[in-house]
Amino acid sequence: MITGLDHVVILLDDLEAGIATYQTLFARKPSWRSTSEGAELAIFTLANMSVELMAPQGEGTAATRIRAVLPESGGSLASICFATADIAKMHRRLDRVALKPEPITEVESRDRDTGAVLSWRRTRAATDQTRGVRQFFLELNGEREVSTSTSDSPIIGLDHIVVSTHDPERAAALYGARLGLDLALDRSNPEWGHLMFFRCGDLIVEVVQRPHNEGDVHHDVLWGMTWRVADIDAVRERLLAAHVTISEVRNGRKPGTRVASLRDGTLGIPTLLIERTEKEG
Repeated sequence: MITGLDHVVILLDDLEAGIATYQTLFARKPSWRSTSEGAELAIFTLANMSVELMAPQGEGTAATRIRAVLPESGGSLASICFATADIAKMHRRLDRVALKPEPITEVESRDRDTGAVLSWRRTRAATDQTRGVRQFFLELNGEREVSTSTSDSPIIGLDHIVVSTHDPERAAALYGARLGLDLALDRSNPEWGHLMFFRCGDLIVEVVQRPHNEGDVHHDVLWGMTWRVADIDAVRERLLAAHVTISEVRNGRKPGTRVASLRDGTLGIPTLLIERTEKEG
């Protein structure tokens, strides 16, 4: 039922500051700007998904709701939206596996600069059934325009999004058995904990339990993101020139990968860059 990841939502207080931050990170311009029910948003669309930055606008209901969950500084990785080719079938599945989906709604958005219109149908699972992670499901009518690059070394797309859990068995049941994502990896190690990879289109939902990390066994957290790059050295130099603090490039845990960690320039969201030097089999 799930064909991929449509987008993730980052909530923040200052949209223009968020746009500047992610335009620097991605070396791409936003492809969409709009307002909706007390919120203003900007969307960056990459090769395999989009990032939606959302900030409160005015004093409406949506604005109040956003402000209530904003951190003191930076942004919040707030929700994940899965893509589906048939929202009606997706809704029936969610209902059958007791994820208590909301009724399907039709949504339309108009770009403030071009007047272009996108429409979609979506539903949302009950957050108390998705272990505290806000999950939406969307059937898009049309395609999003990929954000224009501003450099020879832009971010290509998302490699994986990380969900932190204190109950890997129940998290595995949610993403595997109930949502129907394919479990591609299940490994444990005393140094980095319990790690599971679930395929979602051409990227990965990574569910991880850190070692010796006790917490709420009933609630998971959208924790961070890893972005694909073609030339990690060039991206690192570009970000250093923009005064973003980034680690030295090192070999990744998986053979044939090179990675670097961002220390800032991400609105406080844990972020990793990855270059794949070998193709997966």
